[in-house]
Amino acid sequence: MTLSPKITPFLWFESQAKEAAEYYVGIFPDSRILSENPFVVTFEICGQRFSTLNGGPHDRFNDAVSFMVDCKDQQEVDHYWDRLIADGGRESMCGWLKDKYGVAWQIVPEALPRLINHPDRARAQKAIDAMLKMQKIVVAELEAAFDS
Repeated sequence: MTLSPKITPFLWFESQAKEAAEYYVGIFPDSRILSENPFVVTFEICGQRFSTLNGGPHDRFNDAVSFMVDCKDQQEVDHYWDRLIADGGRESMCGWLKDKYGVAWQIVPEALPRLINHPDRARAQKAIDAMLKMQKIVVAELEAAFDS
């Protein structure tokens, strides 16, 4: 028996619900469209269910909500970063970006929380200072700062 998730993020688009769902499914592995009708598309990304709605131009996305993508290494960071800023996305600071629809994402390598939460607070602060200067997080630069 498959259980439905208790909480499903529901994203409001002007008229691009299907286009957006297909876009996200094309970026993340193990993703698929689950159902669709003219107003709502339900899809799954890496085991998390999402829905998109064709709701009209009344509301826009903002930075109050974002989706964090945990990445194992720089290659994964580069993949998600490059794909999500393609076709009109925008880089921001400290691993944040907005995709072409205006949805905010945080692309976070495994190394970032490990380094900035390290018990040696002086070394952790060096990693934090390096991160604050970055747009896309570069693991080698974080580690170099941490080790300096």
